[in-house]
Amino acid sequence: MSVPMGVTFGSLGVLGPRAAFDVAARARELGYRSFWTVEATGTDAVSLLGAVAAASPGLDLATGIVPIQLRSPPLAAMSAATLQALNPDADIWLGVGVSAPGILNQHGLPPPSRPIAMMREYVALLRECLSGETVTFQGDFWQVKRFTLGVRLGERRPKIVLAALNPQMLKLAGAIADGVLLNYIPVEHVPSAIAHVRAGGSARIFAYVHAAVGELSAAAPSARRDLFNYAMADGYARMFSAAGFADEVALLRERHAARDRDGALAAISERMIQAIDFVGAPEEVTAFVRGYVDAGIEHPVLMPMPWGADRAAVADATMAAAIKAVSPP
Repeated sequence: MSVPMGVTFGSLGVLGPRAAFDVAARARELGYRSFWTVEATGTDAVSLLGAVAAASPGLDLATGIVPIQLRSPPLAAMSAATLQALNPDADIWLGVGVSAPGILNQHGLPPPSRPIAMMREYVALLRECLSGETVTFQGDFWQVKRFTLGVRLGERRPKIVLAALNPQMLKLAGAIADGVLLNYIPVEHVPSAIAHVRAGGSARIFAYVHAAVGELSAAAPSARRDLFNYAMADGYARMFSAAGFADEVALLRERHAARDRDGALAAISERMIQAIDFVGAPEEVTAFVRGYVDAGIEHPVLMPMPWGADRAAVADATMAAAIKAVSPP
């Protein structure tokens, strides 16, 4: 059975929104199945996906992720249904997640005190809104009175993907979603994450696979900055620690608390970089991606890290190397 593969524009925003057209066209040429993008403080995810679909039809479209605090369930249903109606032969994967405090602060929102309950309620209301029936809903987080989706859909409907890191959210994703999106996860930690998902249900297993064709010595400073930003978020810190990098996380946070940024960055070992933000030759990138497939990822999604003098060229080389992991020999 062939394994479908996606690519995300989430790491390529530095190239500017119009670069998404080139990335999507190249993805189609190479044999990628799906095109993903993020929504935080850069591009609007749905606008970008709509433009990509018009320019390169034939790719499945996905958000990974839309923070549930920024889009109400009715608005998310409207956005996903619009993409589906415009692309009736594509799968629309609406990836949602509980956003990190740093992103929420920039939008003037507090972090959730009950993220699991909030996510459970969001997905329940989102499914009702996508049903096409008139919805009245009174929950702890959202209240809706007589919402009716005005977009009429056929048999193919948007699917819901949950971004999940830690056991409770992974199990919830398995139980209530069509798919679960893993991120920044070392391949060795994939089986235990999948086990948590399967304890909840049968959601499809997606994972962002971070990689760059290049030299580690040149890319290491960028990789350390990238991992530092995520290790400072509690959810990612817990996942990194559970995956075998507790010493790095503890030292990084200790140095950061002491206002020693250089020391905090230095706490991120090359072992941690190569387990999460892999940098290497094309054939090594291919093998790295294949490791995720072998570990049980059902739909890997490449996150090409544009670390090099020519960022677009690095992204292109990484895409060409990564797709070989799921291509016939």
